[in-house]
Amino acid sequence: MKRNPIAIAFLTLALALPTLGAVPSAAPTAPKQDDESKYQYLKDAANAMVAVQVKAIGNARSAATLGVDRMGAGVVIDKDGLVLTIGYLILEADHVDIVTSEGRTVPAMVAAYDHATGFGLLRPLVPIDVKPIKLGTSSKIEPTFRMLVAGAGGSENLSVATVVSRRKFAGYWEYFLEDAIFTTPPRPDFGGAALIDRHGELVGIGSLFVMDAETPGERLPGNMFIPIDHLKPILSELLATGRQKAGRRPWLGLNSMEEDGRIKVLRVSSDGPAEQAGIEPGDIILAFAGAKVQTLDDFYKRLWSSGAPGVEVTLKVLHGSDVKEVKIRSMDRMEHVRKRPTI
Repeated sequence: MKRNPIAIAFLTLALALPTLGAVPSAAPTAPKQDDESKYQYLKDAANAMVAVQVKAIGNARSAATLGVDRMGAGVVIDKDGLVLTIGYLILEADHVDIVTSEGRTVPAMVAAYDHATGFGLLRPLVPIDVKPIKLGTSSKIEPTFRMLVAGAGGSENLSVATVVSRRKFAGYWEYFLEDAIFTTPPRPDFGGAALIDRHGELVGIGSLFVMDAETPGERLPGNMFIPIDHLKPILSELLATGRQKAGRRPWLGLNSMEEDGRIKVLRVSSDGPAEQAGIEPGDIILAFAGAKVQTLDDFYKRLWSSGAPGVEVTLKVLHGSDVKEVKIRSMDRMEHVRKRPTI
């Protein structure tokens, strides 16, 4: 069902309210035809959204966790149709289509992928005539703020969410953000969704569904968004080179979690450095280069500060009842990613 002026007005009013409980039960009075321009900024923000449809290459390493056929969202951020999305959607892509809010499908190419932030960029191969969204300032977003969340489908797919926390986030896939944005209620179509402030400006890109949005370990389902401020200083570099230089850092191919003050290996990437060194699921990482590590963010910071990709690192590992030191030759994450064949 298409969004009408009443729905847009309701969303606008909801953004102005301080808490979830303050949403009125009755819809606001429908605006007059002449007043609809007041809500145009919200419509424009929603219509900057596109669907992202991806088919990964046949031998994609990421297919085991992400699948071969992937769907998500993205948002147009410049006049030439550049689309910002979540990077994992387009990882090891063979073919990408974007679908505008008007239903037009056009092919696109991967312009950039940045493992460090998680952002991905797409460039449509033909003009799409979509008004871009304005980039906002995510540093101003605080808990209790009401935001719009937009998925693919234009103004038909808007909802209101509340920011419940701004905090560090350490992902099991060797990923870390200092200031992730967490919202509730959750959206099931979070991948590449846009977090939009009351001015119609983009402040975050949807990444994950989480079970503890407000406080780690306490149940409150929600979504995690990557702050848009992480994109601004690297956008030119991403467009020029396809990645950022600072994102070139040692990678081990470990999927890990914190458990009882220790780091437990959940999975190792096939043919990655950790697997080649003999690390197995269930192993416990006790120390990095002789220094005890208990949290993922400490582990990652020590790893990334150890040198350039290719540096050899030493882990103290508990394997069953045996404690051993394991030397691992790190690598650049992108050297492990399989590329689409070229002529």
